[in-house]
Amino acid sequence: MSRKPVHLAVYDTYADWETGHATAYLARAGYEIRTAGPSREPVTSIGGLRVQPACALDDVRPSESSLLILPGADLWDAGDDLAPFARKAREFLDAGVPVAAICGATAGLAREGLLDDREHTSAVSFYLAATGYGGGERYVDADAVTDRGLITAGPTEPVAFAREIFRLLGVYDGEVLDAWYRLFHDSDAEAYAVLEKAQASG
Repeated sequence: MSRKPVHLAVYDTYADWETGHATAYLARAGYEIRTAGPSREPVTSIGGLRVQPACALDDVRPSESSLLILPGADLWDAGDDLAPFARKAREFLDAGVPVAAICGATAGLAREGLLDDREHTSAVSFYLAATGYGGGERYVDADAVTDRGLITAGPTEPVAFAREIFRLLGVYDGEVLDAWYRLFHDSDAEAYAVLEKAQASG
């Protein structure tokens, strides 16, 4: 069965290191990664990578996607330029299609009201509190949190962020998911054998 693409939002100043584990292993698992920008004009990441979006945000439909990934960016806290991406996240969640947000993107979702009734995490609780959102009591001090189709993580947890994405989409599970996390998060060499065995049998 062919899988629907995963949409990776890209915009100026996006944090290119936050989504690399997730997109690399989603692609290896057979997902097409489609970049979606404010328009189809090139954008530049915080690390200076110039990216030509495959499509404009307005053309992204939840019914044609497996997941929307929102990386952090300086622009999330510099005004309303990225608010359309938070509104698109609402559209996805309302349609029952998952969203994964990391770092500054969590603040964008907080401003949109999407964290008011879901457990979530971010860099630190007071970072989200500064948005004036109503979900402070649902903040969880964890590396990554998944609640009703929404994954959140802080900027130092790209591996845990990827782990939750893989779990949600069923890319890995059980001991294989645990081994992937131990290998890339903890540099546990023993985990490699588990992954190698799973790959050989898969």
